Amino acid sequence: MLKDIESILIPQDKVQQRIREIAKQIEADYKGKTLTMICILRGASVFFCDLVREINLDVRFEFMSVSSYGAGTTTTGEVRINKDINTTLEGKNVIVVEDIIDSGCTLAFLKKMLEQRNPASLKICTLLDKPSRRKVEFKGDYVGFEIEDKFVVGCGLDYAERYRNLKDVCVLKPSVYTK
Repeated sequence: MLKDIESILIPQDKVQQRIREIAKQIEADYKGKTLTMICILRGASVFFCDLVREINLDVRFEFMSVSSYGAGTTTTGEVRINKDINTTLEGKNVIVVEDIIDSGCTLAFLKKMLEQRNPASLKICTLLDKPSRRKVEFKGDYVGFEIEDKFVVGCGLDYAERYRNLKDVCVLKPSVYTK
């Protein structure tokens, strides 16, 4: 697997440090409140687990599976809900946790859909933000790192379901995904 990695973009220690900082900000913003945090499967699962363990609040977990990429490396533009949450969001403080904001299409769609469920608040938390790839205007509320337009894996991010378990955010060699 490591032979496919071009470089380490963000080492594990920096990722973990930034996760702790985001958790502290969330704690300050929601002091004394219950949070419903929605993990967007599968990519955000590693970031989600690391993040929620750092938050010292009453946190409820929900999980969604959303797709706009299919088996490719670029968005199809069509968003599909593969698995929805199991609870109502009405009157709840909600944070959607995603691995990366790329085109913005999926999260813009998802945010609009979830706002219709009348949460008390709705924010987006992402480990990575790649603003140069935006197709729609979209901004995360809690952002780990802004990165340049490189194909990254690790910390839950994948290519063809591989590399999610890498501890660092790594740049994948173009020869791997352009075959």
